[in-house]
Amino acid sequence: MRHVVLLCLLAIAAVSSAIAVVVTRHESRTLFVELQALERERDRMNEEWGQLQLEQATWGTHARVEEIAHSKLQMVPPQPKSTVMVSQ
Repeated sequence: MRHVVLLCLLAIAAVSSAIAVVVTRHESRTLFVELQALERERDRMNEEWGQLQLEQATWGTHARVEEIAHSKLQMVPPQPKSTVMVSQ
């Protein structure tokens, strides 16, 4: 009788262990798929960030700012005679 109880306990422990392994592997695979998706998203965002930096550098060039100031805002450089130097 005692051996039967021990055998049942061992069988339950083995089945429980097997179920735990299956659950753990499933969670591991699910997390790995999520990790890959997040890495793809990170790579896409890094690429977009690089493109935005290039675009910002292009839009912020001195020549472009000067051209917009002149054409759209009708700004002109000050004449040397209207410039006043202030000493400290």
